[in-house]
Amino acid sequence: MNTEKIDDMVLALMHLTTFKEPNGISRSWKGHDWDALNRLHEKGCISNPVGKQKSVVLSPEGLKLSQELFKKHFR
Repeated sequence: MNTEKIDDMVLALMHLTTFKEPNGISRSWKGHDWDALNRLHEKGCISNPVGKQKSVVLSPEGLKLSQELFKKHFR
């Protein structure tokens, strides 16, 4: 199994559910595979997915990569 490709697809799909908070922080719903979310956290793309919140914070790099991967694979 190619976890890199899985992580890329999960991050690309997170682009669809990304929203900005009033303070400018970008968040995305975390309804994806937990292993992939943990790997994305380890890579610094998102905040720690463990917790009661239903969304995660995307790092500036994670947000940019999410947008790029979505355009690459879904447009």
